[in-house]
Amino acid sequence: MPPRPSRNLDRALLAAGRELLPHRGCAGLSIREVAEAAGVNLGMFHYHFKTREAFLRALLQSMYDEMYSQLSFEAGDPRSPVDALRAAVRFMGRFVRANRPLLARILGDALCGDALAQEFMRNNFPRHLGLILQLIEAGQAAGLLKPMPAPQAMGLLAGATAMPILVGGAVVESGAMGAVGGQMIQEALLSDAAIDQRIDLALSALIQTKAATPAKPRAAKTRGPKK
Repeated sequence: MPPRPSRNLDRALLAAGRELLPHRGCAGLSIREVAEAAGVNLGMFHYHFKTREAFLRALLQSMYDEMYSQLSFEAGDPRSPVDALRAAVRFMGRFVRANRPLLARILGDALCGDALAQEFMRNNFPRHLGLILQLIEAGQAAGLLKPMPAPQAMGLLAGATAMPILVGGAVVESGAMGAVGGQMIQEALLSDAAIDQRIDLALSALIQTKAATPAKPRAAKTRGPKK
């Protein structure tokens, strides 16, 4: 008997999982809720993914691989290591902003001991962090970036880019600052212009400036004999 046709039900389940995961997290996501949101019965869920854990792994990996593919494209800027680094960090800033609730939820799950969230971070986070480190090291090797520990340079970029988005986005979402305060944070921390400005400021601290050419010593004036 031929296998049962998929009818793209696996994609519908993954799409439903993407919508629910930022609100439920890895620990709270229910396969029944996912199936209902996708309009798929539980039997078909188990047919495609077998277990809740296998579904979550497939969901998280598909989302990460999509992000990493785009990041790799941005990091392939042919102009210079610094241009490639700027493009990669700009992409990551916008990705963090667009996916802040999901990233915060996964991080929170991992910190609370959820084994699946920890496994996902352990297996994947070194990939994009390693790519950023490679760009920094390439810039240093070319003499374009200051010779400092690459992880420290990456920390400076992350502090200028991701952290204000994560914190500012959480404050806006909470409503603690009210409508006016929330709008101020949107403009000051979360807008494209604000993100790009912070990246440029961080890069300006990392870019190697040409050393000033030492001034030639002035020849001492010789005095003629006194008359």
